[in-house]
Amino acid sequence: MLKRTCLPWNLLLIGTLLLGGCGYFFPNVYEGPHQTISMPAWKNRTNKLELDMQIYQSLARWFQKSNSVKLVRDKGGTADLILTGEIVSIDLPSVSWNTISDVTSTQVKLIVRYTLKDRATGKALWEVSDKLYSADYSVSTASAAADEAALTKIIDDLSEDIYVGALRKIRKKQLQPQATH
Repeated sequence: MLKRTCLPWNLLLIGTLLLGGCGYFFPNVYEGPHQTISMPAWKNRTNKLELDMQIYQSLARWFQKSNSVKLVRDKGGTADLILTGEIVSIDLPSVSWNTISDVTSTQVKLIVRYTLKDRATGKALWEVSDKLYSADYSVSTASAAADEAALTKIIDDLSEDIYVGALRKIRKKQLQPQATH
């Protein structure tokens, strides 16, 4: 009886060991050569002041998760990569209606575009145009504080997307053969 109950655990152990050696990786972790990403101030086409600074601060918190990638605010003098962007628009709030014309929820929307470039070559490694981020909240919580909470969630989602995407592009760049001069 003991042998039959141990079989599933042994299979689980073997499966875990095999997954550990098959190239599986965590997308939120980068352990390769040190990289510096410069992020100059993003162009803010909205009337929401300091929105670019909120995005930078959120991105900085995400990039602190990696010991091998550093986000800096300079204009790319010594950075390996440059992350430029633009805050295209913000909509505070949009309203959702139910079938009998009652307001049920509101939605904050933010549209951004951004590009990650290799500083040495000037080549764009990743371009995202007019990406829409949104967050809903119920009318019972509709207030300026709810707008800010929704915007904070949007900025965190945007920052996570950029962080994970940048790590993916850095890994891909590291795998490409380097040109010799």
